[in-house]
Amino acid sequence: MADDRKAYPLRIDPVLWAAVERCAAAELRSINAQVECLLREALADRGVKLKAPVRRSRGRPPKEKAND
Repeated sequence: MADDRKAYPLRIDPVLWAAVERCAAAELRSINAQVECLLREALADRGVKLKAPVRRSRGRPPKEKAND
């Protein structure tokens, strides 16, 4: 599956970065996932409706069965 997400360099105030980093750690998310979550929440507060994010599979892929 191709990753169609966009990469974007972001310049951010160090104090704001530290706050996002603390929130991400408290919610057991990566900083990237936390920023995405915060953006979705902010857009929802403004009435912007988005499709639910595509859940990415986690962990190792299942083992292939041998054709014996």
